[in-house]
Amino acid sequence: MPIHLLWGDDEAARSRAVEALIQQRIDPAWQSINLSRLDGSDPAQARQALEEARTPPFGGGDRVVLLQRSPFCNQCPAELAEQLEAALPLIPESCHLLLVNSAKPDARLRTTKALQKLVKAGEAGEQSFQLPAIWDGAGQIELVQRTARELGLALEPAAAEALSEAIGSDSARLASELEKLALYVGAKPITAAAVEALVGSQATNALQVGDALLAGQPAEAVALVDALLAANEPALRIVATLCGQIRGWLWVSLLDQQGESDVNAIAKAAGIGNPKRIYVMRKQIRGRKPARFLALLRQLLEVEAALKRGSDPGDAFRDGFLLSG
Repeated sequence: MPIHLLWGDDEAARSRAVEALIQQRIDPAWQSINLSRLDGSDPAQARQALEEARTPPFGGGDRVVLLQRSPFCNQCPAELAEQLEAALPLIPESCHLLLVNSAKPDARLRTTKALQKLVKAGEAGEQSFQLPAIWDGAGQIELVQRTARELGLALEPAAAEALSEAIGSDSARLASELEKLALYVGAKPITAAAVEALVGSQATNALQVGDALLAGQPAEAVALVDALLAANEPALRIVATLCGQIRGWLWVSLLDQQGESDVNAIAKAAGIGNPKRIYVMRKQIRGRKPARFLALLRQLLEVEAALKRGSDPGDAFRDGFLLSG
């Protein structure tokens, strides 16, 4: 298949798939000639990718044209769309055009429809690399197991659970820790004891901070934030995650008060992808009124304003959680 569509926010897994295809298809002796790495955010480079993909390889092996941040399935200008459609039937079997983007292809675009037709006909390949949501425990365990398979490592079920708790959806760190664990255990499967010894116990995530705030434990929330900041988690990302979590609680609380019982309708209104999560959220917020969530959102607004004014992140969260409300 000369065309490969790779998308999703799991950059580490995407990169592994790209490098594996390059190693599989290109003769190392001709790599400097037959491998092109281009940036699709530049329209000139996107056009260059289409031109190079139509050029047969030199020497042995195939040609690979890698286009990162491909525009062809996301906000593609009409001129580029026409050029892609004209180029598709002209790409030889010995050339591989890798269209890579973190965003899901826009199914409404004519270019996406053209590529999907090729995928269905077996003339193109598509792979998605999506990270599980921070609250999706089963998805995080599957991420650990899939990453271990990709790296050719044996992993005990308890070890997969321990790694998912310790690392969550940090795909790049997960691959790094798995490689360290493989060296630690040698030829044996990776065990939960090995994870505990090398990776440590459960890591903090921003949702735990929200749980502490909901429970009326601002000091615990500050301690959890300090752990996140020490692990180089961006302060504004923590704020964004907390805002999303608390807005979800607010929506569920308001709709419950209005007598809405359809979890699918609640999930749609709250912008929550998995309706099953509503059952968990209802248990979390039982007995709490919408005013509580509005107060928490005001606190986060103060934290965000302090961060954007240049305050120290630790001080901003401490002042917002301990002095506000």
